[in-house]
Amino acid sequence: MNSSLTEQTAIDSLYRISSLVSDTDVPEEALQLILDEIVRVLQPSSASISLINPDNKVLELEASFGLADDCQDLKLSLGQGITGWAALHGRALIVNDVRDEPRYISVRPNIRSEMAVPMEDHGMVIGVVNVDSEELDAYGESSLKILTLLTNEATRVISRLWLIMQLRTKANQLESLVVVSQRLAGEIDSDKLIETLARQGRHLMDADGSAYFELGTEGEKLHLHSLIVEDETIKDPVTIPLSQSALGSVIYRRKQVEVTDLNFTEENDFLLILQRQGFVSMLASPIIFGDEVIGVIIAYTKQSHRFNNEERKVFQTLAEIGALAIQNARLYSRIFASEDSLRRNEKLTTLGMIAAEIAHEIRNPLTVIKLLFDSLDLQFTNKDPRHTDVQVIGEKLNQLEEIVERVLSFGRTREGMHTRQDLNALVDDTLKLMRLKLHQQKIELQFEPKVGSIHVDVNKGQILQVMLNLVLNATQAMPEGGRIRLETSADETTAHLTITDNGSGIPKSIQSDIFESFLTDRLDGTGLGLSISKRILRGHRGNIELEHSSPKGTSFHFWLPLSQ
Repeated sequence: MNSSLTEQTAIDSLYRISSLVSDTDVPEEALQLILDEIVRVLQPSSASISLINPDNKVLELEASFGLADDCQDLKLSLGQGITGWAALHGRALIVNDVRDEPRYISVRPNIRSEMAVPMEDHGMVIGVVNVDSEELDAYGESSLKILTLLTNEATRVISRLWLIMQLRTKANQLESLVVVSQRLAGEIDSDKLIETLARQGRHLMDADGSAYFELGTEGEKLHLHSLIVEDETIKDPVTIPLSQSALGSVIYRRKQVEVTDLNFTEENDFLLILQRQGFVSMLASPIIFGDEVIGVIIAYTKQSHRFNNEERKVFQTLAEIGALAIQNARLYSRIFASEDSLRRNEKLTTLGMIAAEIAHEIRNPLTVIKLLFDSLDLQFTNKDPRHTDVQVIGEKLNQLEEIVERVLSFGRTREGMHTRQDLNALVDDTLKLMRLKLHQQKIELQFEPKVGSIHVDVNKGQILQVMLNLVLNATQAMPEGGRIRLETSADETTAHLTITDNGSGIPKSIQSDIFESFLTDRLDGTGLGLSISKRILRGHRGNIELEHSSPKGTSFHFWLPLSQ
């Protein structure tokens, strides 16, 4: 071929190769187009582009021309064959007669000469471009210069495409992390949350599987919560002592651990499950909240894989998001448990008040009966059976009187547990207990305290119970979110608190009776909350009233005497 024509063809191909960055964003497609241009210029009998796999450092065929189908899976170690030699030494090589070259590995019997040029990116060999000819001495220095020029431009194009792909991957990962954090933040069921976390870990890392292990309370064993394989969730009762797994290092060092080949490190029963799934490599990140290690999240691959720094950072970020979500779910669980406890305490308080009222009502007629019985002065001889009966009746009357007195004393003891408190501080304590529930229900909170302190002598637990009950009732009137406003004030003798919401309101038919026991318009209500609240406040020489209620909202106002 005319040399000037070849040079012009090379220039045209060089331009087309440089334009590939704007023509395609798929590196695999670009490699084949690059090879087509090289073949157009040098017209070899066969050609190939092989890239070094960063995980196993093996040259793998990525694009080919004129090679048989059985050569498509060809892999060469560094230094193996002419292609491997060029990759290992980072130097181009021309072989004029492959029959005289001991390094040559035959892939086509008719090949007589070969040329290989390494692809170098910032001083690092990433692959090799190889051309073959069925003619002896087919390539000279001019051919080598052309192939080197085309290879250098091809390397630059592929590096840019890889960079674009990495940036796109990072953007997708960032978007996925945002979506994952939103999804996890809205989940309050711990089991569902952890399974979702493991599933999102597999998706985010593009892994073949993922798992989540919880750290036992004893701090010495890991318990499998979920193993995600494709669309299947495995929940086998697997327990791994920390001393028998590489996962122990994750807990003890509180750092990520990567294992390239699980068969050489894992020595526990869980390894059998991993082998059945075909998992080879793993990346494990600790789930840490504050100073507490909660568990471990793991990504598995079926091919030997060395995780790069970007993958490690993304996975660690997911672990940190997971830790916050798990702790959030724990706090929600405690809030709901507190709410259930409050409802149970309402019933117990009512029972206590009813018992005290009954005891008070019983004491008066019992006292009359005892006085009348004593006034009868019934005297019988020891042999008369009625003598024993009179003794028994007297003893039982005394016993009943003691029981009544104990019940009344218990009630007086609770009522006497009064301390000097700041009403504003009590409201703050109540809102701290409710902040997660309010946030979950998207309820806006407005607290307008009176400037300074408002001191009242109260039983702190009982007044907190009143406030919690009023705030809970307000949240239940706004299932789709809304606003609660609390305002404290004081006059010369009295402290005031007003709680207003913009919920659906109380039905007009029951507004006049809402402080009666067991009155409620909710299926899950006890009808005790407002009744107990009124009893508590009246026991503190205060009271509560419904200021107004309509479909636009409800307002309650209660007051207590100021400390003297």
